[in-house]
Amino acid sequence: MFDRLIRTDPPPRPPKTLDTACVLGGSIAGLMAARVLADHARAVVIIERDDVQTGGSPRTGVPQAEQGHVLLPGGFAQIERWLPGFTSAAQERGALLVDFEQQAVYLSGEQRLPNRGMSILAGTRPFLESQIRTMVAALPNVSILPARATGLDFDDGAVRAVRYIRDGSEQVTAVDFVVDAMGRSSKTPEWVEDAGFQRPQLHRVRTDINYATALFTRTEDSDDFPMTALAQFDGPAAPDGLALGTALVAEGNQWMVMLTAYEPGRPPKTLEEFRATCAKLPPVFGHAAAGELTREIMTYRQADSRRRDFTVLEQYPARLVSVGDAVASFNPIYGQGMSSAALHASCLSDYLVNNPQPQRMATEFFETQAVVTDAAWALSAGADAARLDALQGGEVSTELQQQRWAMNQVVQATLTDQTITDAFAAVSFLLAHPSILAEPDLLQRAVAANERTLARR
Repeated sequence: MFDRLIRTDPPPRPPKTLDTACVLGGSIAGLMAARVLADHARAVVIIERDDVQTGGSPRTGVPQAEQGHVLLPGGFAQIERWLPGFTSAAQERGALLVDFEQQAVYLSGEQRLPNRGMSILAGTRPFLESQIRTMVAALPNVSILPARATGLDFDDGAVRAVRYIRDGSEQVTAVDFVVDAMGRSSKTPEWVEDAGFQRPQLHRVRTDINYATALFTRTEDSDDFPMTALAQFDGPAAPDGLALGTALVAEGNQWMVMLTAYEPGRPPKTLEEFRATCAKLPPVFGHAAAGELTREIMTYRQADSRRRDFTVLEQYPARLVSVGDAVASFNPIYGQGMSSAALHASCLSDYLVNNPQPQRMATEFFETQAVVTDAAWALSAGADAARLDALQGGEVSTELQQQRWAMNQVVQATLTDQTITDAFAAVSFLLAHPSILAEPDLLQRAVAANERTLARR
């Protein structure tokens, strides 16, 4: 099923069987859902509380937007599928398409083998989101309503109307289908429960991670360095307690440098400290941070990753689904949020094509969407859970210990074996399901590569 969802052929053009569809939230997940709904509904209304008339400025509803973001190959391939010309339009406005030869990944100071044939679209989160919004808002049957959603009305087991406040007064609009894209703090679970339906269970995995991101001007000699770099550390030898550093080119001829640390660590907040830490990382970090600071250093903290489980529900309103962070919000260190949101759009299309007039809860959608969520969650939340277990000394099952050992073997082998690197990159970039990393042949190859490395030391 995962292979079906990540395909990039032109999407189907079904007949419009819905009158009015509504998307609550104008995030990337909401915008992509609106694009899909535009093929199925005569009118699509996006209700967004934040001011979206400010170009590429961060929205209040996305506090992490000031931090480093990257659009993974699996993500921008899906966006390009639904919005043809997105990549070239973003490049014309200043985004940079970074091929694998201009990327660098370091594991505890050692450079990993390249991600062959995989490009990354680099730009700030507000910039990329504004490009998507521009293209979606241009669709003739899509409109963006500046308002704050306050509730849903239900009848005969299905959502029938959306309530919202606009210009100080509450209004009601009848709808045929609703997509909740209101993020990790969505009120939809409360509204559903208050109406007598089941509330999806919320699962949390502690992350306790702190971020600091700065933007610097790029200088003429920047061409001598990779355009994107990721330096990951594990253990007490990490410079200044960092877990990760990323350096990315961004629109406006800028570098975006992000430093992250798990509690109780804190990334530097002053420019002097920031540059001092970057000087301890691979050379591209020191080079990037030497430029002129173009914006104050922005910090952010995320206490946990969250996931709502819709697959076990037995009583839930028909014609209502959730996407993006309203379903699962990941540790941003893994860069999967925007790309997962884009894949949710393909899940929605898959569901509506097969259910043009949904009369019951969207069980098929929830099951399909879980395939995408499982894939991203396995890497991000799985790694965070392993870190916490190691810190707390908690009891871990033999099966889970074996899974973590296998993953560690694969990650370590990316330093020396190109085939392993290609497979791991495909999974990390949401182009392949994580199950391929557990295939016996690949695991045996990883173990053999690591044994050869040890023998040479």
